[in-house]
Amino acid sequence: MSRTQRKIAHPLKGEALADFRVGVDNAIFSVDTAQNRLLVLLVMRQEEPFLDRWSLPGTLVRQGESLEKAADRILSEKIRARNLYLEQLYTFGGPNRDPREADDSYGVRYLSVSYFALVRFAEAELVADGVSGIAWYPLDQLPQLAFDHNKILEYGHHRLKNKLEYSPVAFDVLPEVFTLSDLYQLYTTVLGENFSDYSNFRSRLLKLGFLCDTGIKVSRGAGRPASLYRFDAEAFAPLKDKPLVFI
Repeated sequence: MSRTQRKIAHPLKGEALADFRVGVDNAIFSVDTAQNRLLVLLVMRQEEPFLDRWSLPGTLVRQGESLEKAADRILSEKIRARNLYLEQLYTFGGPNRDPREADDSYGVRYLSVSYFALVRFAEAELVADGVSGIAWYPLDQLPQLAFDHNKILEYGHHRLKNKLEYSPVAFDVLPEVFTLSDLYQLYTTVLGENFSDYSNFRSRLLKLGFLCDTGIKVSRGAGRPASLYRFDAEAFAPLKDKPLVFI
């Protein structure tokens, strides 16, 4: 056998193949820049397993429905927001992650194809139709969630931080025009206040050349008027494959 060849494991004769049901679970993060908090949306389960336990918004995928459509359906049933970022996160499918597997004589396994979303808290309107409880929880004050949803959130938070470091996720969440202070507040809320000081953050972003000054200034409080910027996707395109673009 050459070095490039690999042995392929084949299932044993008579070994049962798993029968799967596929669900979608959404880790919906919200940036509350006013109080410098990163929040996550939780819903109260209304049926077993884990009756009356907090969980991520989720659903089993319907017949003829794509994974993306199922994720979008859950989002639209739980929040309304003008600006939102959504991306597939990971597939969680370990044995016994769902108590129903032990009770099912047919040996059905339950997969969770998870997604993560980011939205600004000030723009997110909760939709409480059809649920007994729905709430934003600070990420550092989570209860024990149903299934393996604490693990999904941990993974989602890690991915979100990484995405902010090298991709323009923030500009999918911010309004079309924004101040550099708005952008900095979003970053500090997700990454922590020690990731960069404002002066260095501002200087680095402006040097990269993908923020366009609109020439409009806005006054907030007693400070000097702040310039409004717009994200230039074409100017960012040459940088999209470079790591650590933003910080």
